[in-house]
Amino acid sequence: MYLERIKAPGDVKALSGQELNDLAAEIREFLIRSISETGGHLASNLGVVELTIALHKVFDLPKDKIIWDVGHQSYTHKILTGRREGFDRLRKFGGLSGFPKTKESSCDAFDTGHSSTSISAGLGYVCGRDLNHEDYSVVSVIGDGALTGGMAYEALNNASRLKTNFIIVLNDNNMSISENVGGISSYLGNIRTAQAYTSLKSDVHNVLNQVPVYGDRIAKKISRTKQGLKQLVIPGMYFEDMDITYLGPVDGHNISQVMKVLKEAKRVNGPVLVHVLTVKGKGFSPAERMPARFHGAEPFDIETGLPKNWKHKATWTDVFSTVMCKMGAREPRLAAVTAAMPDGTGLKRFRKMYPDRFFDVGIAEEHAVTFAAGLAETGIIPVFAVYSSFLQRGFDQIIHDVCLQNLHVVFAVDRAGLVGSDGETHQGLFDLSYLSMIPNLCLMAPKNKWELADMLKYAISASGPMAIRYPRGEAYDELKELRAPIRYGKAEILYDEKDIALIACGSMVKTAVEVRRKLRELGYGCTLVNARFVKPVDEEMLEYLRPDHRLIVTMEENVRSGGFGEKVLDYYNRVRADVNVLQIALPDDYIEHGNVDVLKQETGLDADSVFRAIIVEYL
Repeated sequence: MYLERIKAPGDVKALSGQELNDLAAEIREFLIRSISETGGHLASNLGVVELTIALHKVFDLPKDKIIWDVGHQSYTHKILTGRREGFDRLRKFGGLSGFPKTKESSCDAFDTGHSSTSISAGLGYVCGRDLNHEDYSVVSVIGDGALTGGMAYEALNNASRLKTNFIIVLNDNNMSISENVGGISSYLGNIRTAQAYTSLKSDVHNVLNQVPVYGDRIAKKISRTKQGLKQLVIPGMYFEDMDITYLGPVDGHNISQVMKVLKEAKRVNGPVLVHVLTVKGKGFSPAERMPARFHGAEPFDIETGLPKNWKHKATWTDVFSTVMCKMGAREPRLAAVTAAMPDGTGLKRFRKMYPDRFFDVGIAEEHAVTFAAGLAETGIIPVFAVYSSFLQRGFDQIIHDVCLQNLHVVFAVDRAGLVGSDGETHQGLFDLSYLSMIPNLCLMAPKNKWELADMLKYAISASGPMAIRYPRGEAYDELKELRAPIRYGKAEILYDEKDIALIACGSMVKTAVEVRRKLRELGYGCTLVNARFVKPVDEEMLEYLRPDHRLIVTMEENVRSGGFGEKVLDYYNRVRADVNVLQIALPDDYIEHGNVDVLKQETGLDADSVFRAIIVEYL
């Protein structure tokens, strides 16, 4: 096995020819077998095996820098840099990250996790390299899906002015998480199918290379000038018009071809884009047929491709999806907006039922927010479904384009709180803080699946900016009998007693129920309040609790700074109330990957930890 010989960075350089192809087959087999047990990003990694091998053959790591956009396709890179033994702990607490991490290896040049950042980071590396008078190559590997993000074009525009080598590898598999949309996708599709161009390029070069003395010089001159061969065949070539040398397209599963074009790219004194064509899910037929399903896969059966632990209970995303489809029939002005996440956010069904009212804007959250604002100005009711950590990218647009104008845009904030295995870049730890600070925005958090349905209906029928944040995974289905109507800014008192009051936000209501049970077993009276609204805070409820409770405990799956607990504490400080407030929240830090239950224990957010904090510190 060639894979056994890969123990450290650079070991792959000892292999050549057919040995590299055999290594690729072994890596692909290893990835399928390993991820079928641990879960992880499968389809994207299967698609870049040969490309990654070629990169490691041509470049010297860690001296040279490879920056992976998003980074979910870096598994082969990790294997080739000596981390294969850690794959049994992939994405587990204390184990190998599913994304590049500089603290994990010197061969990981940049921490990534969000889309469209690699060209900006790579350009920064290049300029820093030159300022320091150093000599190494910088390669940014970006997918065609990530190239729908505006930040990538800002970086390309900036990079076009370079007079020094900077290599951008465009991994083109015609997919992001789901199928790509938009003009750049169509443009790249035209390049993929431009057989006349690729054939003529090959024919002209073959003829010129046979001309004695001058033929080779002429061929090189043509390929390196803006007015060269591409301009003759495809006028207005996008990248070349930006003064970025374009090489390709090349078969990304042919290691020797990719190595050849990468070596050519190293000789360019300026920015150069290498266009590589790959197949997402390559080598595993279920992933090739359904790449979106195997983007972030749960453990699965290799023979069938089906999940091993199939869960039939509805997730929070399922509930959102169902209510959106029902509301689409009742409200003809309702529209859905996604940033390249129709599957992940649950909008796939809405797209099928109401295609004219569904808008996928690509991986462009900033644009999505302002686009939704424009829709709202016309009387349409847009619901932008987005992961909490991705919505961070549209923060300015939420303030300036939605809330400043008090427009009726609904933000369905999925994956709020701890999300688990994807780690620091994907944990939704900050949305209660960054959303609740914005004037005009109403922010809600449901306790269970029925309340999510009620809140979504309420948000669609209301006015002004509305946001609902809900977690990942199986929806809480208890407390169905406690379903008071949603009233603006009003909390819901689930159990009304004396002595201790637990005020829980959204997902923490489930934990609070268990904490209350433990306290009552010790003889303490315990009121339980479902906050419902993080903004505005129900100050009338806070006043109601003051006389009969010696301790008020706020509970939220959000960082402490700027969160719900601070707002409760601020209110009591403003009215000079003599009340003890215990804030249960996540630490003001980035939280690594791992099982959500384990992470809650580590951060003091599980029921036992909250119970101990109450007993030890205050009672």
